[in-house]
Amino acid sequence: MDKLLIANRGEIACRVIRTARRMGIATVAVYSEADRDALHVAAADEAVFVGAAAARESYLDIDRIVAAARDTGADAIHPGYGFLSENAAFARRLEQEGIVFVGPTAASIEKMGLKDSAKALMKKAGVPVTPGYQGDDQSLQRLEKAAQAVGYPLLIKAVAGGGGKGMRRVDDPEDFAAELIAAKREGENSFGNGSVLIEKFITRPRHVEVQVFGDTHGNVVHLFERDCSLQRRHQKVIEEAPAPNLSERTRERLGDAAVRAAQAISYTGAGTIEFILDTEAKDKDGEPPFYFMEMNTRLQVEHPVTELVTGTDLIEWQFRVASGEPLPLAQAELAVQGHAVEARLYAEDPESGFLPSTGRLTTLAFPAETGGVRIDSGVAEGGEVTVHYDPMIAKVIACGPDRETAIDRLIGALDRTVVTGVKTNREFLARLIDQPAFRAGDVETGFIGARLDNLVETPQPDANALILAAVASAVPPETKAGGTMFARFSGWRMNLPETRFADLFGADGEALRFTLTRAGEGWTLEGAASADLRSVQWSQDGKLTIVTAEGRLSAVTILSDDLVEVRLHGAAYRFLRRAEAAAASPSDGAVVAPMPGRVLSLLVKDGQSVEAGAPLLVLEAMKMENRLTAAIGGVVTGLSAAEGDQVAEGAVLLTIEPQD
Repeated sequence: MDKLLIANRGEIACRVIRTARRMGIATVAVYSEADRDALHVAAADEAVFVGAAAARESYLDIDRIVAAARDTGADAIHPGYGFLSENAAFARRLEQEGIVFVGPTAASIEKMGLKDSAKALMKKAGVPVTPGYQGDDQSLQRLEKAAQAVGYPLLIKAVAGGGGKGMRRVDDPEDFAAELIAAKREGENSFGNGSVLIEKFITRPRHVEVQVFGDTHGNVVHLFERDCSLQRRHQKVIEEAPAPNLSERTRERLGDAAVRAAQAISYTGAGTIEFILDTEAKDKDGEPPFYFMEMNTRLQVEHPVTELVTGTDLIEWQFRVASGEPLPLAQAELAVQGHAVEARLYAEDPESGFLPSTGRLTTLAFPAETGGVRIDSGVAEGGEVTVHYDPMIAKVIACGPDRETAIDRLIGALDRTVVTGVKTNREFLARLIDQPAFRAGDVETGFIGARLDNLVETPQPDANALILAAVASAVPPETKAGGTMFARFSGWRMNLPETRFADLFGADGEALRFTLTRAGEGWTLEGAASADLRSVQWSQDGKLTIVTAEGRLSAVTILSDDLVEVRLHGAAYRFLRRAEAAAASPSDGAVVAPMPGRVLSLLVKDGQSVEAGAPLLVLEAMKMENRLTAAIGGVVTGLSAAEGDQVAEGAVLLTIEPQD
């Protein structure tokens, strides 16, 4: 392998380029119209334009990707994850072209590409599968009959699905037909296949997956398990390795089942066997039973946690296996050391239902990759988050000798991450992993849903937060030495103690006045929170440490002309530095597009009466379906959108006139 083309974008493209460069492999990036200035384009040795911003006209266009490889003389292609990474037709085309595909064979992808046939294969190989229906008869009558046999609650899953797309939970038989139509439509739109399967819904499951690796010499190993139970809308949010609170027997059985699954299809390269673990049941040995869910025939987004606890570089393994080498390590040589946790930092607004947030990254700063912290990102300050691709900004990962240390380090890394220009889920992530139940390892896939209101609620500042905000505002880090005493010591007074004032305003508009008076080497703070400050120290990364008579306080502080933000133990407290009127006007009934997107379906028409909470339309943006509902009851008027329309953020789609 001399020259590698990366058929992907974002953080995975950047990561592949770094590993290839370390191994002396030349790299070629491909990019769309939306990615001309992207980080992976600048990082590669060469870059080739492959089409318009829409993925189907660029990153998903097999002919263009193959042409880019031929034109640049690339003898191998790494697909990353997503896009063409699990496309059997793409893998077969590369075989025909004589280009190395850094991934499994087309035959392996096909065997695991459809959930129904994959489950049949696994059952034959002795891998436990979830009870359900995987038949060819896709009629409503047959599927309803299967649903009755499985029992409610149940899951409808697109057979070609992944990432939660084409998946619906159904609790009531009356909802089955509507949810089936939605799952089939999403499966057809996302994967070109509207077929579904029905399976038993495990009421309190854990999502535990096993990293497997095979080579062309018949060797298959597992690199232990990861827990990916913390999910929202079937999308993973937090991943960790190893999975907490599992017995060694269950770990061994998971690893053995994963290896059998990979061997059953003569698998080569990196793959993941995903299992559902039933936390409310016990098998004959008193262990929680687990069932095969699906196989991802590619590298996973969460692979860094496995790398950190096994001391491996899985992309390097991919290159070596694709070059015909045997696996670098045998099963007996692999072991887990320590713990690692990963958080997916997205451009989205948790307080508005996690709607994607688009815009330019005016500020983007990450903590230094030291002390067990790792950052995988594919964007840079000044870059833009668009509607065309997944809105992930970075993966923030931390490791340590034990799980508690890894969690603490990840919270600290999230606290030191600064993003402006778009809204992010940074604060949500920090609060999430600081939950006592998560720290105890009591995880399952409903974890976030059960706590969502508390996780997105703005926290009320305590005394410590008030003290830190006051000091940060009144005693900011010194910028440059020099100048007059009046420039360097703004609180200096002739024949009087040095005094400084901080006027802040809480989120509710409450005025907060603080006075800091010099007392020896420290300060006396008076106001909404009083304290005797023995010392005040700033670090280069914006961390403020205060020693008071009661003890030490440390927090990351973000200062601007208008705002002081204090990040303390994962929570963020914001204080305005000037009064602002924020009187909200009552809703006028206008329904606006919360983001740019395409109208996938209209659920109402002009003149129709609706109740508050009724579904109005489905807007597709950033690969997700977002259902807009009525904030008030009334009559639909002024419907201006049609199915298939592309609408801008803020566009008025319809109005609801209140009824007397």
